[in-house]
Formats: sequence, structure tokens, C-alpha cells
Amino acid sequence: MSLELCWQKDYQEAGVDEAGRGCLAGPVVAAAVILPEDFVCRELNDSKQLTHDQRERLRPIIEEKALSYKVAYVENTEIDRINILQASIRAMHKALDGLDLTPGHILVDGNYFIPWKFVPYRTVVKGDGKYMNIAAASILAKTYRDEHMLRLHRKFPHYGWDTNMGYPTKKHRDGIRRFGPTPHHRMSFNLLGDEKKSGIR
Repeated sequence: MSLELCWQKDYQEAGVDEAGRGCLAGPVVAAAVILPEDFVCRELNDSKQLTHDQRERLRPIIEEKALSYKVAYVENTEIDRINILQASIRAMHKALDGLDLTPGHILVDGNYFIPWKFVPYRTVVKGDGKYMNIAAASILAKTYRDEHMLRLHRKFPHYGWDTNMGYPTKKHRDGIRRFGPTPHHRMSFNLLGDEKKSGIR
């Protein structure tokens, strides 16, 4: 099933999505993308439904064809300070702030958003599998965040971030148990999966 380009066709619409909400380490990353009305890409889909190679192949296409795009980060320390939901929204707002064009409408993946600059918006659950502009944003957010985690992996190789990208896998948690948390871990998260035994807050 092919994706719709956007929801609001009367205005330039920005698709917005984030990556990394459920991770134990690293930033949450959001992207905002405005696609041209004649954009066509049959392979475009929710980033989670694509392989690494497919995402890497689509990223330069999105960056070249988009009328405007921006990727933004909110680091783990800020996530700990304001919580992951608010950090995700802040990353989305930062991405929208960085666009070269002010969108006339915003289409957001998920079910929650805080208004940005009085621009009308719509939230869509699983929107990255329904609309091309959200799917494009999901691919940019995912690929940029993965690159960031690979750079961190070279400095902290004991947690498997080259494969788990900071998500709570067994290898990741085993690394935390053995070596302790890094400066990039989200200390407000349940790092070991058992708060009573972890001793980490």
C-alpha cells in the first residue's frame, strides 16, 4: 500500500517524527520535513519497516528533494531534567525552528504534541506508515541518531551501541552491570530493568 504524500494539501505541510524515546542512552532525535507536492518515492515507508541499507539509500533522496528539512537533538541530561515526553516535543520544536520555510500545517507521528508558533497541527498514530512526510522525517531521525550512537560506541564499546543503538537489550544492560553507566546514559530511566536491585536512579 502506497503512502499519502501529506494530510493537508492546501498548505506546505511539515511531517515530524522522532527516534530514540525508548533508549537507555543517548539523545532523542527529531526531524521535520517538507516535501514538494510532486514528490514520488515508492520505497518510502516507516523507518522501522525498512532495512539499514534501505534507510541509507533513502536519506540522500529525502535530503535532496525536500523543500526543507531539519534534524534536532535533545541530550540525555536534558531528558533526565524534563522527562522523555517533554524532551521529544522539544526536539520536534527545535527541528521545526530550523526549517528554512515556515509550514502552514504540521503532521506529527503519535498522539501527543504541544502547539508550535500557532501553526495548526494534527497527530496521527502510526503516521509514519501512512504519510510520506512523516515517513521521511522518521528516516532522517533514525539515520542521524544511529550515526550519533555509532560515534559514541567507539568511545564506549562495552554496551553494544553499534547494534542496539542504546535500546535496552541484554548486552546493553550487561554492560551497565559490569562497567556502570556512562555520561550518556539516561539516569532517570530504569537502566537495569529492576529498580529495587539496580541501585541506579
